[in-house]
Amino acid sequence: MDQTLYHKLCVANIVNGVTEGLTQFSHPSRVALIFAAGLNDPVKVLDPQDLLRGHGVKIQTMFGEEHGQWRTRIKTAIDRQPRGYQIPENDLALSGLITYGCSCGDFFYQAWFTEHHPDLCSVHPIQRWLEQAATLLIHDFNKRSAPVYSSEYVLKNYALQAIADHVVDERDRCLIHDSKLQVPAILNYVLDLSKTKEEGAWPRGILFFCDPGQVGKIEFITRIQKHQRPQLFDIKHVRKLLVAVEDSDRKLVSDGQTIIGITDGPIPDDAIVVHLKGDYGFLDVKDVRIASFFDGCFHAVTREARLVELEELLLDMDLDTSAATSLFQVVAHLVHSAGRARYGCTLVIDLNDPPMRLSGHDLDPPLSLMEPQNIELACSLLKIDGAVHLTADSCIHGFACLLDGRTIDWEKMARGARYNSALRFSAANSGIIVVVVSADRPVSIIYNGIEISAFSNWRPASQHRPEPVVLETFLHGVNL
Repeated sequence: MDQTLYHKLCVANIVNGVTEGLTQFSHPSRVALIFAAGLNDPVKVLDPQDLLRGHGVKIQTMFGEEHGQWRTRIKTAIDRQPRGYQIPENDLALSGLITYGCSCGDFFYQAWFTEHHPDLCSVHPIQRWLEQAATLLIHDFNKRSAPVYSSEYVLKNYALQAIADHVVDERDRCLIHDSKLQVPAILNYVLDLSKTKEEGAWPRGILFFCDPGQVGKIEFITRIQKHQRPQLFDIKHVRKLLVAVEDSDRKLVSDGQTIIGITDGPIPDDAIVVHLKGDYGFLDVKDVRIASFFDGCFHAVTREARLVELEELLLDMDLDTSAATSLFQVVAHLVHSAGRARYGCTLVIDLNDPPMRLSGHDLDPPLSLMEPQNIELACSLLKIDGAVHLTADSCIHGFACLLDGRTIDWEKMARGARYNSALRFSAANSGIIVVVVSADRPVSIIYNGIEISAFSNWRPASQHRPEPVVLETFLHGVNL
């Protein structure tokens, strides 16, 4: 195969693999790559979905030929290291993006970029994902006929290993000796356990894994005799034992091979902690959330509603900043409560002065949500059919309110009555923001009859494989 064509194919396939993998791991994601294969090669850019739009000035400052000292700096660093050693670059600090850059004697420089979604548990597994993409690109680029589609397949399915890479790195920072825990195997056991029901019930409770050398420091309520300890691969047995720690402060303890016993004491700092919450759960290390899991796969998301659009909308309104912040915090608490309990509801945020009169149950006096004791009542009112009427001073004026309005052309029949009623009502009334929470967790922010959260810069990639372009050509088409 012609080497120029082969190199283009290497880059395009690996970018495509990362894009599809991260889309499954978090949300629809865009990926871009800036690279120079050799010291004197021109800087090229592959950005098939305009991820770097708006960052042209920073990119030109960093990689433009008029700022050629970056090549000298990287060459000096490469010359000091063995051939093939991958030197990580510092965070490139482009707003709203997760980045990973590296240089190497076999591939002069590359910088990877992807979107930083607002509801990620952690950016570190995604950085490990980009690091693996960089490693595979170096390997494939320097082979004359490497099976490039295999790298694409690896990167499409890299979620578990990306999490394992980060977990190992985090634990190595606080361990004196090498860890004996086989992290990838443990993560596979966690996924198997999360899918296993006991008498029709999903697993709930806390299970943590610590190194055998740390077991002696744990205060156990009780231990299982050594010859009777169930192996982790005996998922049904482990699932039965998990019943003993459901809905309590107790935790199951494992050394990575077996279940040792039950404790209600503190969890060691270096432990891998699994929070099972039914048909989903979370993975923590050192009290830091790493990932969630559901549907038999690991994911990057926190499973809480993204309300960035609402926060921006409130800040743009004619409200005092402190009042807008307090109102957003109240709404966020109510929405997250509904999401965790999995019930649908509608919240009407009325910014008019005086507030509108809605058809429903009026409260006298209005219920102030600035008082903590009223929050629980507000969460209960959300469960009642109809909308809750909330005003700019964070007070509930009514509940079980009916929303009506004239038919509009952009209704979505696939979304049901709650959503379309909110569309009609907000289209007919000014100064109204409607938050619609569906029982299956999607949250819609509707203003002036338009769903604010419905717009996205992401679009499906064309079946035509895009080609890298030189930096100057790319910047000519970017809004600087």
